[in-house]
Amino acid sequence: MKTLSRRGIFGALGCLCGTHLGLQATPVQAQTGWLPPAPADRCPSRWGPNDRRGAMNLMTPDRAKRAAGLIRTGEIVELGQTLSQQMPFFGTRRFDQHLKQMFMNPEANRRGSNEEVVVAEIGQVGTQLDMFPHQTIGDETYNCVKVPGISSRGGFTEMGVDTVGTIFTRGVLLDIAALKGVPVLGDTYEITVADIEQAQQRQNIRIEEGDAVLFHTGWGTLWARDNARYVRSCPGIGIAAAQYVIQRNPILMGADNWPVEVSPNSDRNISLPVHQIALVVNGVHLLENMKLDTLAQRGQGEFALMVQPLKIKGGSGSTVAPSALF
Repeated sequence: MKTLSRRGIFGALGCLCGTHLGLQATPVQAQTGWLPPAPADRCPSRWGPNDRRGAMNLMTPDRAKRAAGLIRTGEIVELGQTLSQQMPFFGTRRFDQHLKQMFMNPEANRRGSNEEVVVAEIGQVGTQLDMFPHQTIGDETYNCVKVPGISSRGGFTEMGVDTVGTIFTRGVLLDIAALKGVPVLGDTYEITVADIEQAQQRQNIRIEEGDAVLFHTGWGTLWARDNARYVRSCPGIGIAAAQYVIQRNPILMGADNWPVEVSPNSDRNISLPVHQIALVVNGVHLLENMKLDTLAQRGQGEFALMVQPLKIKGGSGSTVAPSALF
């Protein structure tokens, strides 16, 4: 029998309930009054005090073989947004691409050559995978590692995105927009535990250990069309929903919005708490800004998911181009 970890006990504790913004669900499960657990309640991780891989410990050969068994027709749906200067940005993030015009080599065969110069925050733009040190509780990241102790001018000396490797596992798409009968969820709609349970029942699918759990909100349809609205707020999972999924031991959680979670949180005194719950407390990666409309239109709730982060040494994250195969 699996014992309940301290993180699980903490996640199961009741919290004060607040007003649920956006579309209404029954029962309302917006959660307020959350604060990060103390170091003694989150460390060491379930994989021991020296672990640096978190939920990627679940990425085993057997899990990859199981994912491969989901590929029956050989069809591929790309889940990454196109990197361009027209995509939405946050704060000082940037992606500037400049064409280096054709250089004609002097040999008789007239071989021309074109290249480009890209000036970008390549770890945190576009469709992106977050690595643990991207977020902290105070000055600590996953497994209570002190961030100043692993920071260098050239990146993190531990837990850089270059250490993640290939993710190839069962993907589960929970179509919350379809569950609610709308193309796009409300601007600050909080996905609840009830929503997740109902979506699983509606789609005849269950979240299992080692899954990549993705949420379709419809928000991705705003990408490069209404960037101001896209970054101003977004629907996404709340604290209780995140804890519900994490208790089922996923490798990652992802969505077609910029933080996976609802923003702003219904408790305006806290900032992006699901980032802390996933990355810092539990070592579960977040996959943001996904393109999920095609997969949702096909009604494809189960598939093999392939994600390969760029090997940016010491990076806080990586732009990625994930694919669903089925």
